[in-house]
Formats: sequence, C-alpha cells, structure tokens
Amino acid sequence: KYVKGKVALDRVRRLSVENNDEQQQQSLPPCPYVVEYVKEKATSAATNKFDPSLIQTSSKHYLQAVDCPLVATRQLRDPSDPGSTLHMEIDISNHMDVMKYQTADNLGILPKNDSAVVDAVANALNYDLDKVFNLHPSDKDTSTKTKHALPFPTPCTVRECLERYCDLTGPPRRSDLKQLAPYARNDIDRKALLRMSSKEGKAEYKEKIVEAHIGISDIVTRLCTSIVCPLEHFIMICPRLQPRYYTISSSSTVHPTTVHITLAVLEEKKTKDGNEMFKGLCSSDLSGMKCGDLVRAFVRESTFRLPKQVERPILMFGPGTGIAPMRAVLMERSHGLKNNVGHGPSILYFGCKDRSMDYIYRDELEAFEKEGTLTELHLAFSREQA
Repeated sequence: KYVKGKVALDRVRRLSVENNDEQQQQSLPPCPYVVEYVKEKATSAATNKFDPSLIQTSSKHYLQAVDCPLVATRQLRDPSDPGSTLHMEIDISNHMDVMKYQTADNLGILPKNDSAVVDAVANALNYDLDKVFNLHPSDKDTSTKTKHALPFPTPCTVRECLERYCDLTGPPRRSDLKQLAPYARNDIDRKALLRMSSKEGKAEYKEKIVEAHIGISDIVTRLCTSIVCPLEHFIMICPRLQPRYYTISSSSTVHPTTVHITLAVLEEKKTKDGNEMFKGLCSSDLSGMKCGDLVRAFVRESTFRLPKQVERPILMFGPGTGIAPMRAVLMERSHGLKNNVGHGPSILYFGCKDRSMDYIYRDELEAFEKEGTLTELHLAFSREQA
C-alpha cells in the first residue's frame, strides 16, 4: 500500500509540474530576442562576421576587443603578505592598428566567468553548452528603439554566451529579480524574488543579495532552483558582463608594443561568519593565467596626461595600486632624461601597509629617485606605527 501510494503521489506531482510548465510556457513574458540554433561550428572569429550596426551602443566593446597574449607576470608583494598584487605585461604587437596607446591610457579587459560557474548554470537551466546559435530581434517586439539592437555578437556557442557575455556572479538589480520571478515554478521562490524586488524588501535585498555577494548563478543553482528559463529569456534578464578598466602602468614611448597593468587580486569572505570566499571576477580570471594565455582587451583613451611644457613640476599621489599611472609617467620622464630632455620637479607620495610586505615597485621608485627623475619621494607605512 505504501509503495502504491507513493507511486500515485509521484504521478500527481509530475502531472502538476507538467501542467505548471505548460501554463508557464503559455504565459511567459514578452522577449525582444529569438534564439536560432544552427549546425555550423562557431569560431573565435565570429565577431568579425557580425554587422556592428546590429549591436547595442552599450555593447560596442565586445567588437572592439582583441585577443592578446600575456607575456610576463610577477608577484609584487612579499610572500608574508596574505594579499596579492600582480605586475602583468600583455603583447599588443599583432594589433597595433587598434591597440596603440598613449602613456596613462586605460586598458579595458573583458573577463570570463569561471567554467565551474558556467557549467552549474547550464546544468540548472538545462542548456546544452556546445550548441551554436544566432540571436535575432523578435518579430513580436514592437519597440522601434530595440528592434535591431542586439546585446552581443553571434553566432556563438551557449558556453561562450554564458562565459563571455552574461554577468553570472555580480549582484543583480532589484528589477532583475522582478523579471526573474515569473520563471520560478515554486510559489515560495517566486514570492521571495518579488519580495526582494519590492520597495518594502530593500533591506532584505541589501542583506541577502548585495552584502552576501549573491549573483544570478547562485539564485538559479542554489536559492531558487525551481526557475525554468529559455535561453533567449535568460539573455534578456541577465545583466551583461562589463569590461574592467585598468590604468596602463607602462610608458608608450618605452614599451610601444606591450601594455603593463598593476592588478590587485580581490578575495574576501562572502559573509562575516562564513567560510565561502568571494573572488573578483576579472582579477581572479587574470591571476589564474599563464604566459601565452590570451587576454581579450581594448584601449580606452584617458584625459590623464603629462603637461606639454616638460619644465612644469608634477605632484603625484599614488598609494597601493594607485601607483600604476605614476609609474608610467615616471618611466616617460626617465626616458626623456636619458635622451637629454630635461623636465621640471617630480614629487611622489606613496603609501601602503608595510615596506617589507607591499611596497610595490620599490626598486624602480628608488632608481627613479637616484637618477634624478624623481625629485622627492614621500612614503607612509600605516602598519609600522601606532
């Protein structure tokens, strides 16, 4: 009797879920996109075939970025320091037409989601990561503003879509939670998402999403596992993965074919009393790279420039990784000095925790001071004093 009763109950539950699925499919919110699966093999050059006029203005960086090899990386902090700051050098010699830079410009880097996160999301939402698809505007979309605006270039695989274009780990906005709610089959999940997206749920949203470093990947894989969302709807809801910008720490005169960046690796506990760690997406991705690995990047022009009158003095404040543009500026002035181009006084204030732990680029700064490029070097070490 127990077994027969259990089988009957399971059948009722299954029929209930199937009915819910059917009802949900019929009542899905409108979507501006259509996914067309194709048989052709997607390549990394797919972006080159994509018509730039079809992409949203906010996503132009996906087309600007190129793959450049990492050629050098080294740890700048002492092993006794629990933190990590890396010096990285990226070869841009094969893309000088689009990657030419000026001293103190910015490098935009397109990060990738961790493969384990991508696999977990695909498994939870029943996506085939190897499928190739094209994204098209929906005929049902009546908005003239977004009719031909697509969020990223295709064709691509579902894996590349989730890995390169979807922000799976950043905290979603309250409006994203509200959009996600209709796809939850479980009433409890749906009500929780709607509650945190409401004005009354702002405090709960801040505590449980923002402060806990909860991303959409956590929501669909752990917190609201009843969510069923077609790929085109997920693309509509999930925020885009944005580039991370780093001030270039090399002189374009001294290193015209390589770009240097100074990278602080972000890692902290998700909650005060928990052991689960939150890792910065881009810094974690870059810190795991080896020489030869490709970094997808582009150059963004900066307004941070040396004065055109080289005799003018400059005053620089660059604690921690804020030293990056100052290193580039000093490298530029040092090059001028060695080529009999004089300059005005250069004064730098630098600070960190401890000179024996995280005094990054110490040898270079002291060399700049010794040769006369750096007129004054003022230092502050916060942990060396009461």
